[in-house]
Amino acid sequence: MSDTPPLATPDYWDEACRHLARKDRVMKRLIPQFGNACLQSRGDPFTTLARSIVGQQISVKAAQSVWDRFVKLPRKMTPGNVLRLKVDDMRAAGLSARKIEYLVDLALHFDSGAIKVDAWTAMEDEAIISDLVDIRGIGRWTAEMFLIFHLMRPDVLPLDDVGLINGISQNYFSGDPVSRSDAREVAQAWAPYRSVATWYIWRSLDPVPVAY
Repeated sequence: MSDTPPLATPDYWDEACRHLARKDRVMKRLIPQFGNACLQSRGDPFTTLARSIVGQQISVKAAQSVWDRFVKLPRKMTPGNVLRLKVDDMRAAGLSARKIEYLVDLALHFDSGAIKVDAWTAMEDEAIISDLVDIRGIGRWTAEMFLIFHLMRPDVLPLDDVGLINGISQNYFSGDPVSRSDAREVAQAWAPYRSVATWYIWRSLDPVPVAY
């Protein structure tokens, strides 16, 4: 695997911001607060999915500290190198037994060629999600994070994401509880750039951009 390229950014971002500012009063207020910051992709599908697995069911801050320890274990973050790691070392980095199983299964899928990364660019979002959820430990949320952070698909709405639901509650409902259907209704105005709006909702809760 070649060295990871520099972080990539989506070419639709400026157009998306203009569209969202026109369609949605909250977006009109939020977007200018974050200057030129935008979604960034590391360009490496294995690393993106591994980070998503590490981040499951823990806070962004906790996930970052576990990732920082885990990433130091292999000389380079590749599927083959992860398969050579010792379980004890992975546990010491803060990974649960289940997450270690998931990371090994992910590495096996990539290392064996079971995953056809090159085919994804031509596939619909739902077809890619269906491919990814066949890997242990990857549910719909993780697959959606992958669509947003790696493939930079513009119109993903991750309704299982706690941050998105909390952010919609704070920005649109004065902190009152929000259902998935409430969130879906708010997001109608964001289409076809729901990934971009989601990214700004996340920023409203945590100004430091997350990059998987």
